Amino acid sequence: MALAGRRDAPEPPDFGILKRLARDQLVYLLEQLPGKKDLFIEADLMSPLDRIANVSILKQHDVDKLYKVETRPAPGASDQFCFLVRPRVRTMRFIADVTCDEWSFYLLPLDEDIISMELPEFFRDYFLEGDHRWINPVARALQLLNSLYGPFGKTYGIGRCAKMSYELWRDLEEESESEGQGRKPEIGHVFLMDRDTDYVTALCSQVVYEGLVDDTFRIKCGSVDFGPDVTSSDKSIKVLLNSQDKVFSQIRNEHFSSVFGFLSQKSRNLQAQYDRRRGMDIKQMKDFVSQELKGLKQEHRLLSLHIGACESIMKKKTKQDFQETIKAEHSLLEGFDVRESTSFIEEHIDRQVSPIESLRLMCLLSITENGLIPKDYRSLKTQYLQSYGPEHLLTFHNLKRIGLLTEQSAGETLTAVESKVSKLVTDRAAGKITDAFNSLARKSNFRAISKKLGLIPRLDGEYDLKMPRDMAYVFGGAYVPLSCKIIEQVLERRDWQGLEEVVRLLNGNEFSVSDSAVEDNPAWESQRIVLAVFLGGCTFSEIAALRFLGKERGRSGLGRVGSRQEPGDAAIAACSQAGSVLRNQHRLKPLGKGVARYTALLENGRGQGWECQCCPTARLGHRRAFPTGCKFIFLTTAITNSARMMEAMIEAKA
Repeated sequence: MALAGRRDAPEPPDFGILKRLARDQLVYLLEQLPGKKDLFIEADLMSPLDRIANVSILKQHDVDKLYKVETRPAPGASDQFCFLVRPRVRTMRFIADVTCDEWSFYLLPLDEDIISMELPEFFRDYFLEGDHRWINPVARALQLLNSLYGPFGKTYGIGRCAKMSYELWRDLEEESESEGQGRKPEIGHVFLMDRDTDYVTALCSQVVYEGLVDDTFRIKCGSVDFGPDVTSSDKSIKVLLNSQDKVFSQIRNEHFSSVFGFLSQKSRNLQAQYDRRRGMDIKQMKDFVSQELKGLKQEHRLLSLHIGACESIMKKKTKQDFQETIKAEHSLLEGFDVRESTSFIEEHIDRQVSPIESLRLMCLLSITENGLIPKDYRSLKTQYLQSYGPEHLLTFHNLKRIGLLTEQSAGETLTAVESKVSKLVTDRAAGKITDAFNSLARKSNFRAISKKLGLIPRLDGEYDLKMPRDMAYVFGGAYVPLSCKIIEQVLERRDWQGLEEVVRLLNGNEFSVSDSAVEDNPAWESQRIVLAVFLGGCTFSEIAALRFLGKERGRSGLGRVGSRQEPGDAAIAACSQAGSVLRNQHRLKPLGKGVARYTALLENGRGQGWECQCCPTARLGHRRAFPTGCKFIFLTTAITNSARMMEAMIEAKA
């Protein structure tokens, strides 16, 4: 299994306190209106409210009836009305002449390592409309987390929104009396990232189990409604998907191809446990019934649901030519057979398979190719409008504004390309500079970034999805998520140094800030806790990739090289071989002579005898900086996927 690994990974902070704080404040606000009252709730707040305060809690505080905001109260309703809404113009028309108060609901824990702000409109509002109203809630959410689990020692970020959110958060910290200084923190590192830093990952088809469940059934607030096709009955069942589900927790991050085998083995194991009843005496049977039977039945129920979900996913994906779609995506990511992939998209549109899927593939083609050539753009746009209707003219306008589906301009000449990539060319020989520009003229930023960061793994054979070697497994071994790779590289360096070219291609706005008041104590568990903040949405594929990275780094990090003492020639050979690998990977230049010098440096753990030429400021400890056996926790404005992104563009008004 992909995530079988270290047992010494740090425990995440207890985020249950966030629920309790939100519930207590809601109860306080309800009590400010004594007596019976009807509660009107905005539709997209119902699921988050249910996770924080269920109906029984509301009833305990004199809430008589619950309505959606747009619903008229029934005759005989209470004289007092209470409205729970977000600050939106479209909902204010239902409310007039009311006393307002604020329920500071910023953070909803979905699992032990996932917190959501449940702001699905953030992506559209900020990245399309340029609306900055949600930056304040993000900054206040960071302030709350810092006060409860900080102070944070190191903060990194990339993107304009990330930078503004960080700056406002620091302003809020300066205005308030900091209560966390001098306290032992529970989170050591924070990384903020804008969604537009990496659109490609969000546009790719998800193939880890949790991602496929989200794409197929749509996970909302950490739960999913499984219909009759999954439950094998005439009823739907709402299932909470988190680490408490013993079956789901073991398959959520797995590539889908590995899931059926696991579920089959799990089924056999459960049957074997049931079969233990045979031959039991009365006392043993009594103990079995009282201690194990209930848990086995619950596990059996969950196992049946997940098997049903897998079968339903298989049926739906088979109808959608899923394998052909994946093949086309991989070709686009690798830059091979682009013309063939374009033909596949045209056929997809003509067959009217799905308006959302067609848009997604067009956007993936556009971003990987740095925009479509005018002929292809006009052809695909015309075919799409003929297949799905002229009302999608607005959709194309929105996609162009946000940068998801663009047309290469006529002015994109070699001279224009030269000005954009001149900083990337290091060979100053006149002839070779011209050759470099000619080779780069038709390459996109994604291609350059992909090559620089090694996002497309080089395979000697077939990629082992059951025992993956890197984060690329979340996309079948074809692609390492750009967002996750950036986080990995920055955490390794503890800075952006050595990534200047990548940052330029990503339009900058990177930052790295240390809190001088926080002691950098490597012994603290918090130094192995990393809070990854995604502004504009995070996919389950990215979550699975970073979970894998945290555990895999603990198992195979450079910090283990030379830690085992071996006598004589064996030690020299081992260190020499390790040094060869490191030098090949990082272009290491020796600062001292001889294997003995190198061996000694490895054994004392300082790693200061080699200079990395690809990261001039780093020494041999270049990879050692990555927190060993670390734990990633996630804060996102909302869980997202390609369908949600496309729907936001279709629904948005220009």
